[in-house]
Amino acid sequence: MSGADHAVRDGDSGGAHGGLWEYGATALADMLRGGAVSAREVVASFLQRIDDVDGVVNAVPTLVPERALADADEAARRRARGDDLGSLHGLPIAVKDLVDTAGIRTTYGSPIYRDHVPAEDALLVQRLRRAGAIVIGKTNTPEFGAGSQTFNPVFGATRNPYDTSRTAGGSTGGGAAAVAAGMLPFADGSDMGGRLRNPAGFCNVIGLRPTPGRVPELPTDDAWDPLSVSGPIARTVADLALLMSALAGPDPRAPLSLAALPALTTLPSPAAPLRSPPTGLPSPARVRVAWSRDLGGLPIAPEVTAVLEEGRRALDGLGWQVEEAEPDLRGADEVFEVLRALSFVRALHHEYEAHRDLLKSTVVQNIEAGLRLTPLRIAAAQAEQAAIFARTVDFFARFDVLAAPATQVAPFPVEKEWVDEIDGHRLSTYTDWMRSCSRITVTAHPAMSVPCGFTADGLPVGLQLVGRYGDEAGLLSIAELVVAATGALARRPVVTA
Repeated sequence: MSGADHAVRDGDSGGAHGGLWEYGATALADMLRGGAVSAREVVASFLQRIDDVDGVVNAVPTLVPERALADADEAARRRARGDDLGSLHGLPIAVKDLVDTAGIRTTYGSPIYRDHVPAEDALLVQRLRRAGAIVIGKTNTPEFGAGSQTFNPVFGATRNPYDTSRTAGGSTGGGAAAVAAGMLPFADGSDMGGRLRNPAGFCNVIGLRPTPGRVPELPTDDAWDPLSVSGPIARTVADLALLMSALAGPDPRAPLSLAALPALTTLPSPAAPLRSPPTGLPSPARVRVAWSRDLGGLPIAPEVTAVLEEGRRALDGLGWQVEEAEPDLRGADEVFEVLRALSFVRALHHEYEAHRDLLKSTVVQNIEAGLRLTPLRIAAAQAEQAAIFARTVDFFARFDVLAAPATQVAPFPVEKEWVDEIDGHRLSTYTDWMRSCSRITVTAHPAMSVPCGFTADGLPVGLQLVGRYGDEAGLLSIAELVVAATGALARRPVVTA
């Protein structure tokens, strides 16, 4: 059934504006702090929105409404007492089902953990709660986060709000779909080979893969792993920066962790949306953009290329210096496959030994690929990643941002597990169709997907923007202007149960 066949039932959430769920996170944060609305009213509106539409989308399969409303009432009492309020005071969020939440079921998308309830919050959740956010549930993810298509045997598949016959992508498909459909003001996500950028592109929202260490990963089975990172998804750059400000910052237990980003204070605040790059960045006329159509000869679906070319014309309209160029990413595919397989052995070898029959085939394949690795191949991949990082740093001495495809295809049918062909090119593994993201992962540079436009069938296409190492603030400032130039963000999905 196509998303075009649905109609929004705004009346169910009430209010002249169709419910508080329609407001952005920064606007809601301002209203909550000023007392214009209560945390209970905001949380109740989003819970009603989930009830209205998630029967079709299946993005937030685990909900704790009574606990969330109780937490909202406590937030109101803190405000009434004059307590210090965090930056996310009263804002609801559902946490990706890969992240431990104390007292809330966390399945990792696996039947092995169907009834698992952690005793402690992961660091990311601790930071959300400390900032005043209210956890209302968990967002759907593929089994152990493996693959860029969100489905699992516990909860089933998450569907794209723009066309519910299509996938929302993954592995942060639940978070991206929920944000796009107005079920959450923003969401957390994680990204290895594009698991945050892919669903953001598929769902016409904004997703940021930060520099490794910017959002510390705890608990973790490898404190030195730069491949998988956590980051935010939101409908606007301002909302994304707000969530990022709560997630980012060092932790003494995380050796790769980076300092917080004081420059984020120059990004949009609830009362002051960004209109131009902050002091210290190039003026719009001097922004140097490297434009890559296929990031080193990757197959890209023609319908995606057509939308991205429209995006390039939008950048040209900003008066920026746009030049066809891309970093030297030779060897990136081998590096990614080796280090990814190694991470599967590290994280899931116990499950493989104890519950092999309960793991999906692609997870088994990745673990077994990791078990076949030799020390020489691992060492060569690590050395090559260092060389790619150095070449990419040199590349950004000439450019402020790299623009490239966020995905190589448009959202595909939800029944299809992974893409095996692009424009006549056969693909051999379930990660091949996400090389446009995984190659950037290997560089360790921050990257994001922003809305670029729509195919003739009305399917979203994202543009990937890559910034200098450690410079999320500069990347977000440029992204704000790109989002305004393309105008794609204004097109919201129409969904109903």
